[in-house]
Formats: sequence, structure tokens, C-alpha cells
Amino acid sequence: MKVQAEGLICPEPIMMLHKAVQEAKNGEKIELYATDPSTERDVIKFCKFLGHNLLKKTKEADIFYFLVQINKGKKNE
Repeated sequence: MKVQAEGLICPEPIMMLHKAVQEAKNGEKIELYATDPSTERDVIKFCKFLGHNLLKKTKEADIFYFLVQINKGKKNE
């Protein structure tokens, strides 16, 4: 599943990621693309707090890319 959040500012990218997580199945991977620099900090905290796995985090030009694997067994959402 891909979440295109380029051009959006906090908190919209995380809200879109959260919506995608709610729709995803356990173990599924979500790709998030964003341009807001605060998204980097927010995605790390989001994954840690909810128990999801941040598999990859890169930045190319002005686009942040995150690959998150859903883990619905650890924490409540």
C-alpha cells in the first residue's frame, strides 16, 4: 500500500499513515512518501509507540520515503 503525502504538512502525513494502518492487515507493508521534514521524527515515534516496524527510511532530494511493516499484535491503536 502506498501513501502519497508529498506537499502536506504535519499532522497530515501521520494521519494518512494511521488511516492506512487501520485498513492494513497484520504483516502488510506501507510505503509513505512525504516532503515535510517533521515527518521523519513523527514516523519514528509513531512506529515505536504503536509497535510497528520501520523497515526503511531514506531521503532523496526533498522526498522522504518510509517503509513500515504493520504489527497489530503488540500495542493497541
